[in-house]
Amino acid sequence: MVKAIVGANWGDEGKGKITDMLGQESDIVVRFQGGSNAGHTIINKYGKFALHLLPSGVFYEHTTCIIGNGVALNIPYLFEEVKSLTDRGVPEPKLLVSDRAQIMMPYHILFDQYEEERLGGKSFGSTKSGIAPFYSDKYAKIGFQVSELFDEESLKEKIERVCEAKNVILEHMYHKPLINTEELYNTLIEYREMVKPYVCDVSAYLYEAIKEGKNILLEGQLGALKDPDFGIYPMVTSSSTLAAYGAIGAGIAPYEIKEIIAAAKAYSSAVGAGEFVSEIFGEEADELRKRGGDGGEFGATTGRPRRMGWFDAVATRYGCRMQGATQVALTVLDVLGYLKELPVCVGYEVDGVVTKDFPTTVKLAKAKPVYVKLPGWNQEIRGITKYEELPENCRKYIEFIEKEIGIPVTMVSNGPGRDEIIYR
Repeated sequence: MVKAIVGANWGDEGKGKITDMLGQESDIVVRFQGGSNAGHTIINKYGKFALHLLPSGVFYEHTTCIIGNGVALNIPYLFEEVKSLTDRGVPEPKLLVSDRAQIMMPYHILFDQYEEERLGGKSFGSTKSGIAPFYSDKYAKIGFQVSELFDEESLKEKIERVCEAKNVILEHMYHKPLINTEELYNTLIEYREMVKPYVCDVSAYLYEAIKEGKNILLEGQLGALKDPDFGIYPMVTSSSTLAAYGAIGAGIAPYEIKEIIAAAKAYSSAVGAGEFVSEIFGEEADELRKRGGDGGEFGATTGRPRRMGWFDAVATRYGCRMQGATQVALTVLDVLGYLKELPVCVGYEVDGVVTKDFPTTVKLAKAKPVYVKLPGWNQEIRGITKYEELPENCRKYIEFIEKEIGIPVTMVSNGPGRDEIIYR
């Protein structure tokens, strides 16, 4: 059985915790897109961790963790991350890396920094971890696949060819030091030795695992609204964040994905630039940011303060639809206990017309939120384990959201710990 766990919004929906929980019953957890540009925070018996490249199944000894072909593979980063776990007493994870995954090159990270520098105030708010240059090169067919590390002659030839073009840009556009091809070759040979024990034909491995009836979890990064096609383009990421891409990014048949769990926050938050209709500011935002997440709403990768907003039913309904969600996990609900009333954005007013459909970015820029205010429950709900024991206004809030998005809310998270979850 294949399940996917993905984000319904802008990322940071608390997927890490849900993945960690679902990982318990999974034999295999696969990361299928993205790179080390966004993180999952996980709290368990070993402590608090921010994972970036590793799938969230790494804390279970029965789980095989896979880096799929759709991932931007930063090889030294991956092994630093493994070491950061084993150094803190976590058993060495069982890890496989797709022979078709593409390698994040050292120059991708530099190009990302140089371009943001060049754009100045008009930048895309990149995490500067090389993602856009990496995926640009992949689709321009000048990227390096893991399998290519094992043929030294053609690797050398390709490095020369690729660096010729890169060095023109470095010299004339960015006025930065050029790439030394020999140094780069030696770095890639080092990468090869690091990754060699883990390389595998992942697609074939998963094909057999599916035949054997194994439980497989596909883990997405970021959320639907950061998808390059269906998100708030151009303020999006460079790989598809949708569950449908899980089939491609892992190398399995699309019809094998049977369950899609979309994580949605009980309020909204976003990192980086881009349209965000239900955004709030000032003291109201500061208070929510301070109480939100675990230790506040700051990016797991960048530490940047997240932008805050009320629950956006328009964006979440759209996000769930694009993900093909079969169920929703509503996260960080416990955070809202301090509020006397809770605004929910149920429509967008664009040029004087109210719509419930999520529009393209040009129209989104003009959208004003239409709110319905619900009464708060004004009490702490952490520690509650049964849905019917939640305060009435809290249940009404959940049921209102469920009705708006049209997908069953099957899990409600009311605290950062792995077990602080209510099943409905």
